[in-house]
Amino acid sequence: MTEPVVAAKAPAKVTLEAGKDYWWCACGRSASQPFCDGSHKGTGLAPMKYTAQKAGDYWLCACKQTHKQPLCDGTHKTLA
Repeated sequence: MTEPVVAAKAPAKVTLEAGKDYWWCACGRSASQPFCDGSHKGTGLAPMKYTAQKAGDYWLCACKQTHKQPLCDGTHKTLA
């Protein structure tokens, strides 16, 4: 399995709608960060479906190393 690419070393702030499904890019290759654009095909990685529980701002992981996918957990601060 291919390792994800670090798309950015800071989270992406996005405004999400309650109850709507979003597809978070888990491979780091999408040009539509933090969302999937299909660039993962052939990598062995797949996007993650995320349904926002409430409307508002969310910080989605862009380094792809978080342990709380798709939400940022601060792991990007430890990257070299």
